[in-house]
Amino acid sequence: MSKVAEIPGSIASYLLQIEAVALSPKQPFTWTSGIKSPIYCDNRLTMSYPVIRDYIAESFATVIREQYPEAEVIAGTATAGIPHAAWVAQKLNLPMAYIRDKAKGHGKQNQIEGHIKPNQKVVVIEDLISTGGSSLKAALAVKEAGGQPMAVLAIFSYQLDQAVDAFAEAGIPLQSLSNYGALMEVALEQGKIEAGDITVLKAWREDPSSFGV
Repeated sequence: MSKVAEIPGSIASYLLQIEAVALSPKQPFTWTSGIKSPIYCDNRLTMSYPVIRDYIAESFATVIREQYPEAEVIAGTATAGIPHAAWVAQKLNLPMAYIRDKAKGHGKQNQIEGHIKPNQKVVVIEDLISTGGSSLKAALAVKEAGGQPMAVLAIFSYQLDQAVDAFAEAGIPLQSLSNYGALMEVALEQGKIEAGDITVLKAWREDPSSFGV
């Protein structure tokens, strides 16, 4: 198995290990939006584990070296993508910037901190992709600033069609190091869910409203 092929399962295992992500098909979590979800994810916890955060950074760096070797700037999304972008930029010896969800209301009213020069090729680092709205907004902010968003790379994705469709329409590649499918496989192998739970978990991915609001 190639190094890249091992990444989704390895990261899923790490996230389960530190309880940054959990699957609970029988007692779903409630998102801020009110949606009932069988998955909980807080990748900010990875910052507290040096071995795990370094593995994530090296995995991002591997993907960028192999698939986006022309990248000139690494940009993190505020706030959760910022530390990961910094670690990746350091590994690749590239400039780093970060992108707010909106421009500041004072000072220079910047939305992007750090330099992104006209036509520079930028890879955006995100911690989590759900519906993809905020991540796509960050990539488009790079474009509006004159840069070229090569891709948005995330630690984890719920693999919701809404995000996939939005990025496809915008013509910006979207990739994640690990994802909902890999998580289900690893959780089943580790006995954290039962085989009968898979049908329920897959149904949620296909239609998040299936758990009600």
